[in-house]
Amino acid sequence: METFAHPRQLVDNPRFESDRERALKNLVLDEIDAPIRNIINDLSTLPYCFTLQSCFGHFVHIKAPAVENLDPLPLDDIGSVAYRIAYVALCLQNSPSGERLLSALARIPSVAPGFVQFGSPGWFWERQVNSFALQVEPLRFAHQDQAVIDHGEALQIQSVRDQFFASFGDLVKSLHNEGVTA
Repeated sequence: METFAHPRQLVDNPRFESDRERALKNLVLDEIDAPIRNIINDLSTLPYCFTLQSCFGHFVHIKAPAVENLDPLPLDDIGSVAYRIAYVALCLQNSPSGERLLSALARIPSVAPGFVQFGSPGWFWERQVNSFALQVEPLRFAHQDQAVIDHGEALQIQSVRDQFFASFGDLVKSLHNEGVTA
C-alpha cells in the first residue's frame, strides 16, 4: 500500500462536525495499540481534529512472529525484521486551530528527517478531505506500509518511533494546556 504523499492545503469541509461526531462514535480505544492509546484519547477531545487510523508500529521477527507484536526488540541480533509502519492519520478542521495544528504537525519530522514523514496520503484524502498522516518509516521505504530490514536498522527505527510518539504526545498535551478541548 502506498502511504506517503506531500501535504496538501486545508480546504473547506462543511461536513467536518458530522464526520468528527461519527468518527468519535466509532472510536474504540481498546482497539488502539496500548502504547499510544492515551495520545489517541487526548486527540479525541480536541474539537478541530479527529483520528482516522493509527498504529504504534510492529516488529515481527523469529522471536516474536505475531503481526501485532508490541514487545521491544531484543538487543541480540535476530536477523531480518519485518517492520509494520508506525503512523497517525487524522483529519483537521479548516480553522485557525486546525491551521496551527497543521503547522505543528509539519515540524514533527525534524525529530528524525530520514525516518519521519508528514503528508496527505491520497487514499485517506479521497475518503476524507483535510487528512494528514505522520509516519515513521526509513525514507527509502516512505511509500510502503511495511519493510524488511536488518536488526540494526530495526533498533534504530524503534528508537525513532519512540522519540516520535513522545514528541507527538507532548504536542497533544501542549494543545490541552492551551485549554481548547471539546
